[in-house]
Amino acid sequence: MEARERRVRTGGVELCVAELGDPGAPTVVLVHGYPDSKEVWSEVATRLAERFHVVLYDVRGHGRSTAPKPLRGGFTLEKLTDDFLAVIDAVSPDRPVHLVGHDWGSVQSWEFVTVRRTEGRIASFTSLSGPSLDHFGHWIGERVKRPTPRRVGQLLGQGAKSWYVYLLHTPAVPELAWRGPLGKRWPGLLRRLEQVPGDGYPTPSLPSDAAHGAWLYRDNVRARLRHPRPDAYAHAPVQLITPLDDAFLSPRLYDGLERWVPRLTRRTLTARHWVPRTRPDRLAGWITDFVTSVEGGRPGAERAGGGPYADRFAGQLVLVTGAAGGIGRATAYAFAEAGARVIAVDRDAEGAARTAEMSRLVGAADAWAETVDVSDAQAMEKLAERVHRDHGVVDVLVNNAGIGLSGSFFDTTPEDWRKVLDVNLWGVIHGCRLFGARMAERGQGGHIVNTASAAAYQPSRVLSAYGTSKAAVLMLSECLRAELAGRGIGVSAICPGLVNTGITGTATFVGVDAEEEKRRQRRTARAYGVRNYPPEKVADAILRAVADNAAVVPVTPEARGAHALARFAPRVLRALARVEPRL
Repeated sequence: MEARERRVRTGGVELCVAELGDPGAPTVVLVHGYPDSKEVWSEVATRLAERFHVVLYDVRGHGRSTAPKPLRGGFTLEKLTDDFLAVIDAVSPDRPVHLVGHDWGSVQSWEFVTVRRTEGRIASFTSLSGPSLDHFGHWIGERVKRPTPRRVGQLLGQGAKSWYVYLLHTPAVPELAWRGPLGKRWPGLLRRLEQVPGDGYPTPSLPSDAAHGAWLYRDNVRARLRHPRPDAYAHAPVQLITPLDDAFLSPRLYDGLERWVPRLTRRTLTARHWVPRTRPDRLAGWITDFVTSVEGGRPGAERAGGGPYADRFAGQLVLVTGAAGGIGRATAYAFAEAGARVIAVDRDAEGAARTAEMSRLVGAADAWAETVDVSDAQAMEKLAERVHRDHGVVDVLVNNAGIGLSGSFFDTTPEDWRKVLDVNLWGVIHGCRLFGARMAERGQGGHIVNTASAAAYQPSRVLSAYGTSKAAVLMLSECLRAELAGRGIGVSAICPGLVNTGITGTATFVGVDAEEEKRRQRRTARAYGVRNYPPEKVADAILRAVADNAAVVPVTPEARGAHALARFAPRVLRALARVEPRL
């Protein structure tokens, strides 16, 4: 999509402004941070331009905008606010704009959204990786005046993350570094440390942008932190997106933000600082949802799902196999309640459809049902093609489909082995291979959850096939976790114990006739029913595992106990395995 450029004069500088999309649509203004230019937003802008009038501009002294003379005093928040008003007067004189800022673009945008002279000109604000200096000043003051061990730890932690701020206040050193070796090495550092794709960003203007931008800190930081404004209240709805792995800002910095922002929507994502380059799809989706809800007079309505993970999974695409019942169904509902988009997959078409329908009712923005046998490689390939074509790349994959099999090793036929391995192991392999590969290609992170079992590390004389399949799932998960860590993709193995699901009533018991198999199924189902550990608790553990990027998650007390024995007293576990269960 071709951008339209114009020049806007304001306060002795000339700003380079680019526009994309339909000028008649709602206007979204993207403000870049340090040491960037407007091109940091290019990937997000092209996605947003499909629905909005998108405006980007180079902050004074950056990119193709001119620098103030002299530089000292030329980058105050008051002058940056003048620039912003000049831009929106030119591009959207009759309608308020939706503001989005990253890093220093967010810092200055907090000024825009809290000063009186912009009231009525801003419809909404999305903040990424950049706090209000006023809010930050009050945050520091509260912790200095009323110190506790926790508050002191927060101060020291953020102080360590802010090391670069001290350096930027030193005379001449930042300018020499950026115009010399640091400017040359910066693109490589971004690729190595932040996983920013090497796609022509940053632009050749980086050395001068960074040298000029040092005055953003010198002109504003010390003055505002020492004397923060007491009236820095947001006069528009705010969406706060917090990257949890940000090397420069602690998530604790936004504690108590509700005091300053009456209409606040919080989001978090597992990402580093430069999310406009590393997570453009996720970012564009959240901005679109927020802007659309505000335009419809429903700020925050996109979070209708609610729940403790609404800020983490809202709008994400989640695919769950084995979703017609049990743990899979409960997991689909849990993600739906958090506002995710859900794809319920099962070989039971009616069951998958019911799960999708209920997911929409409990909070999923969208939910669909797909019918597939996860053990069928060709069917899974067609499913993956269909999902990627119609819905996009999956953000969270839950490989949950599984079957039970019990009996002596010598009574277990090769066909029995093939059946349980095809579903329990190969189904997971197909899912990881087909959906995980697209996550890796996209380069914007994601998460894979594989449902294993306590049987993966707890040997049993009657679960040789089932335990083997689940142990393989556990090791596969550990190997994938190691391989995909560098791509921002987490992998979790969930290991439930005795959970009250339908798998007990349909498990295969080998070495007995049909009548005895039915009796054992009923008896096992009754025993699990008496234990009555609900699948909803496993679903909660799955969402928590994704949010925390946990590696191995035993669920139920007996699963946790067996996991501890496997690590610290394996002989005890082996002795217990010799006990023949009553069936």
